[in-house]
Formats: sequence, C-alpha cells, structure tokens
Amino acid sequence: HLYRYNPDAKLLGENPFKLDSKEPKESFRDFLMDEVRYSSLAKTFPDIAEKLFSEAEAEAAEKYRIYKSMADGNIIF
Repeated sequence: HLYRYNPDAKLLGENPFKLDSKEPKESFRDFLMDEVRYSSLAKTFPDIAEKLFSEAEAEAAEKYRIYKSMADGNIIF
C-alpha cells in the first residue's frame, strides 16, 4: 500500500495520513498465484500453502481496513 504521513499537516488541522492506494480490484490469492515463488509453494506443499495464503489474505485485508480508517480520519493521531 502506498501512503504518506506528514506530521506538519496536523498543525494545520488536516489529517497527516494520506492513503494513495486504491482498494485492490484483484483478489489477494490471484496476486499471489501470479508470483512463481508462491505458485511453486502451492504446488509443492498445498496444505501448508493454503493455510499461509489464508492467513496472509486476512492480514492484508485488515491492514488495508486500518489504513483506510486512518485516511478517513476515524483513527485520530
């Protein structure tokens, strides 16, 4: 995710956190499978890969949700 943080913006009464990334359109899993290192892992260790991919997908979604809340001003600095 691309974001900017400018602590001086707070002095001007503005939100110092700006989220530049848009919400992903492609699924996280599709993104992973486009990378050889992850698709190889899925072929070699499918059960372990599935668990790891599910955990990573949930963490990425939560991280984006937090960043979005920060950019919308729902989390105050």
